[in-house]
Amino acid sequence: MRPAMEDFTELLDLAAGRLGGRVLFANDEFFAEKENLIKSEAAVWLEHEYTERGKWMDGWESRRRREPGYDFALLRLAVPGIIRGVVVDTAFFRGNYPEQCSLEGAWVDGYPNPETLLEPEVQWETLLEKCDLQGNEKNRFEVRHPGAFNVLRFNIFPDGGVARLRVHGEPVIDFGHLPVGPGLVDLAAALHGGRVVACSDSFFGPKNNLIMPGDARNMGEGWETRRRRGLGHDFVVVRLASRGTIRCVEVDTTHFKGNAPARCLVEGTCAEGEAPGADAQYWPILEATLQPHTRHIFIDEISSEQVASHARLNIYPDGGVARLRLHGEIPEEERARQGLRLLNALPSLRAELDLRACCGSSLWATSMARARPFESVDDLMAQASRIWTQLPPDAHREAFAAHPRIGERPVGSDAHARWSRREQSSASSVSEETRIELARVNKEYDERFGFVFLICATGKTADEMLAAAKERLNNAPDRELAVAAAEQEKITRLRLRRLLTC
Repeated sequence: MRPAMEDFTELLDLAAGRLGGRVLFANDEFFAEKENLIKSEAAVWLEHEYTERGKWMDGWESRRRREPGYDFALLRLAVPGIIRGVVVDTAFFRGNYPEQCSLEGAWVDGYPNPETLLEPEVQWETLLEKCDLQGNEKNRFEVRHPGAFNVLRFNIFPDGGVARLRVHGEPVIDFGHLPVGPGLVDLAAALHGGRVVACSDSFFGPKNNLIMPGDARNMGEGWETRRRRGLGHDFVVVRLASRGTIRCVEVDTTHFKGNAPARCLVEGTCAEGEAPGADAQYWPILEATLQPHTRHIFIDEISSEQVASHARLNIYPDGGVARLRLHGEIPEEERARQGLRLLNALPSLRAELDLRACCGSSLWATSMARARPFESVDDLMAQASRIWTQLPPDAHREAFAAHPRIGERPVGSDAHARWSRREQSSASSVSEETRIELARVNKEYDERFGFVFLICATGKTADEMLAAAKERLNNAPDRELAVAAAEQEKITRLRLRRLLTC
């Protein structure tokens, strides 16, 4: 569940420079630099400020175009996410703003350079069709594309200047690649998908400052309430990026010297939806005294082992807190659920690539990508089996061909090769006699059936796999094709689980 579309500006600005967003390229920035687009502070106007190229402007501005075409900028988001809306701010651009704009998104692995993003192979998807712009205005546009992206192409038609571009959305994180155990995950972090969903008061400092990355540079970068003149206390409720067990709480009051809270209480609850209901049952996680201008780290004081979806920070009676960190562990089932969310949101071609690592049939991977979104991990597994059993024999053989022979070391650095090495780890250290016998049986099997001997190797010794191969040599070809298909289905299910959690 997510906020109503009209509230998209409450969501994280995924492109913000202070969070790690970058403008990688602009085809023209003659009058004003592309980096201005993603500054966190509002644009300003300096009446008599000029440069050698013309009027100084706080934004990105291209020269007047004298030939057909349009101008554009390429951005890398601070964190991949599902974009819910954008604000194209043309502040102070009155006679020099673009007539229209559009927005495209893509998913490119790693940290692509501009040259990579300019290649024709990059699959750009339209997030926002051409929209009319107004000058000196915060132009708001809803985005309804369900996919997740990590790079954007912002187009302006035909030329002109834009002060700021805000890209509001929901982070989509690969929690399988975040640490667990000693390297706990900050479950409250905005960059991981945490969000402040309720707040008693934020008169002096916005509530979402609490969970931003980095240290606050001053009081204005923290959360601060007005002075309380009656009974009660102030609080915020954070929807955690993922359900988890909180092991370490960090309450940082740096810069709050005469206005820090006297004490705090951190509580947890487990609820569905964006925000807990009024009847939500909270349990205590931490109760502690606070000091001014101090980073407090609490580990031994944690009093709960329960899995929480939301946390509430209560401060007594009021005051300011610079940062709140809630470091915790994510249960495997929750990691799988978060992995499924990522798989559902990936662009089609990127999803197909991941799915091909689970099963080498291109038809299966394409069909699975089209079957998204999956409602649950169980639904994913059921759809995987249904699609697999409906494929023709040639598609099954294509999947078999993606596997190395038992006893041969898979080469390559892709997920399929890594997982094959892991699955066949027991066959990597066998006697020379067993190795020779495996090679002989593999050759005989290939000649008889026309495809590689396939078995779900996880947990099996080399001798057990060798015995199974010898036994299956007695099968009729149609029967063996069905047996191999069943083994592939087992492998696929294991790899799907690994895809979601690793």
